Amino acid sequence: MAAERQGGRGGAGGGAEENKENERPPGARAGSLGDSLGLEILQIVKESQQQHGLRHGDFQRYRGYCSRRLRRLRKTLNFKMGNRHKFTGKKVTEEILSDNRYLLLILMDAERAWSYAMQLKQEANTEPRKRFHLLSRLRKAVKHAEELERLCESNRVDAKTKLEAQAYMAYLTGMLRFEHQEWKAAMEAFNKCKTIYEKLANAFTEEQAVLYNQRVEEISPNIRYCAYNIGDQSAMNELMQMRLRSGGTEGLLAEKLEALITQTRAKQAATMSEVEWRGRTVPVKIDKVRIFLLGLADNEAAIAQAENEETKERLFESLLSECRDAIQAVREDLKPDQKQREHSLEGDSGKVSNIQYLHSYLTYIKLSTAIKRNESMAKSLQKALLQQQRSEEDGKRTARPQDLIRLYDIILQNLVELMQLPGLEEDKNFQKEIGLKTLVYKAYRCFFIAQSYVLVKKWSEALVLYERVLKYAGEVQSGAGAFTNSLKELPDVQDLITQVNAEKYSLQAAAILDANDNHETESPSQVKDGKPLSERFETFCLDPSLVSKQVSLVHFPPGFQPIPCKPLFFDLALNHVAFPPLEDKVEQKAKSGLTGYIKGIFGFKS
Repeated sequence: MAAERQGGRGGAGGGAEENKENERPPGARAGSLGDSLGLEILQIVKESQQQHGLRHGDFQRYRGYCSRRLRRLRKTLNFKMGNRHKFTGKKVTEEILSDNRYLLLILMDAERAWSYAMQLKQEANTEPRKRFHLLSRLRKAVKHAEELERLCESNRVDAKTKLEAQAYMAYLTGMLRFEHQEWKAAMEAFNKCKTIYEKLANAFTEEQAVLYNQRVEEISPNIRYCAYNIGDQSAMNELMQMRLRSGGTEGLLAEKLEALITQTRAKQAATMSEVEWRGRTVPVKIDKVRIFLLGLADNEAAIAQAENEETKERLFESLLSECRDAIQAVREDLKPDQKQREHSLEGDSGKVSNIQYLHSYLTYIKLSTAIKRNESMAKSLQKALLQQQRSEEDGKRTARPQDLIRLYDIILQNLVELMQLPGLEEDKNFQKEIGLKTLVYKAYRCFFIAQSYVLVKKWSEALVLYERVLKYAGEVQSGAGAFTNSLKELPDVQDLITQVNAEKYSLQAAAILDANDNHETESPSQVKDGKPLSERFETFCLDPSLVSKQVSLVHFPPGFQPIPCKPLFFDLALNHVAFPPLEDKVEQKAKSGLTGYIKGIFGFKS
C-alpha cells in the first residue's frame, strides 16, 4: 500500500507521456464496431520493466510504477473502487469488456504483485520470514493471471492475445511452483509457456519474434533445473554449460544454480585428497580449495569456447574471483604454520611446507590467468589497431599503441611475481621458462613502443627499438629448444620478426620522404615563420589563421626589454681612511657609583 500512496504523489509529476500510456497501449486494437480486442502482453511487460527499474534490478521502483499506472487507468476508464470514504470492490467482467485497457488493468495488477514478490525475494536473503509474504504475493499474481486468461477466452479477444495470456499464466504458475519446489508441476508449466512462445515466434516476422525467443531463453535454464531435481542427471552438465556460456545466470535461478554447482563439486571434492604440481604432491585439506581445483578445468574449457570477448572477460573475472577466495582460505591456515616453523629447528630450512607450496600453486594459477586475460585483451586491441583507418572515418575513438604497452607492462610485472614464488627458487627449468616468456613479452612491448614513436615521426628511436625487438626474438628462438611445448600458448615470435622486418623497410622509406619534404623550399606566399602580424607588415603571406578564432596579432604578454636604471653609489673609500685621534678633545666622565662617592668625601679625587 505504501507503493500506492507513493504512486499517488508521483502520478501528478508523471507528465503527458505517462498519461499517453493510458490512451491506447502499444500494438492494441479497439473493440468498437465488432472489431476484436488485442493486447501485446509480452511487449508491454518487457518495455515497462526495462524503462522503470528492472534494467538495474530495482523491483520496488517497478512496483511503484505499476501502482501509479493502475490509478491512472482506473481514472481514465472511470472504473473506481468506491470513493475516499468507502471501498467498493469491482471486477472486470466480460459484459463491460469494450476496451482493451480493461485487460491492461488486470495485467498491471499481476505485474504489481509479481514485482513485490521479487522485491521480497531480494530481502529474504537477510530476513527469511519474508519468504512467506513472497509466496503470498506470487499466488496473488497467479490469481490475476488466471482472471486475465479467463477474460481473454471471450469472443471479443483475438487469437494472439489469447495465446499470450495463456503463456503469461503458465509462466507465473511455473514461478510459483518453482518457489514451492514442486519440480514436476513447475516443469510442466514452463514447458507449456515455452511451447506457446515458440509457436508465436514461428508465426511472425523475425523482428516480432525477438521478444518471444528471449523469453524462451530465459525459461530454458529453469526447465533444466527442474529436470535435474526430478532425477535427470544429464541436466546438470547442460546447466553448467549454460552458466559458463553466459558468464553467470541472472534472475530466479541464479542463487539456486550457484548453490547446486557448489554442492555437486563439494561431493566430488570429498574424494580429492591431494594435487601434484611440478613433481611434488601436496595434500589438499581445505574444502574451498578442493572445489576450486575441481572446477578449474571446466572454467578454462568455457573460456576457450567463449563466443565473444565480453563473455570471455566475464569468465576470466569469475575465475580470478574464485581463485582469490581459495588463496584467502589457504592464507588463513598459513599463519599458524609460519609461527610453528619459526619455533621449530632449522633442519629442513631449504624446503617450504606443504601449505606454503599449495599457496604458491594457487598464486601461480591466479597470475597465469591474469596473464591470459591481459593477452586476450591485447589481441582484441591489436585487431582494433588494424581497423584504425576505418574507425577514424567513423569518428570513433581509435586504439593506440600506448594501450597495448600498458597491458604488456602488467604482464611483465606478473612474470616477475611468478619468479619470486616460494618453493620455486631452485627450480631451474621453471626459472628459465619464465625468463623465455619474459623475453617474448618484452619483444612485443618494444614493438608497440616503436609503433608509438612512428606515429610522432621519431624515426631513429623507432628503428633502434625495432632492432631491440629482433634481439629479444633471436634470444627466444635460440633458447626455446626444450621449452617448445610451454611456449605454444604464447604469441608467435616468428610472425613478429616478419612484421618487424616489413616495418623497418617502410620506416626507412618514410624517413627518407620526410627528410626530402623538409629540404624542399616553400613558396614565399605560403611561408609561416610564427611571427605575429605586427612584426611582418612588410611581408606578404597567405595566412588562413588571420580569419580564425586563434589569430596571432601581437605578442601577448609582451616580452621584457632592457632599460637604463638609476645608478647605485657605494662608499668604498671609507674602509681605507685613517682618522686623527680625538681623545684629548673628549671630556672624560666622572666615575660614578659607591666607590666614586666615598673617594669624593675623603678628598681622593683623581
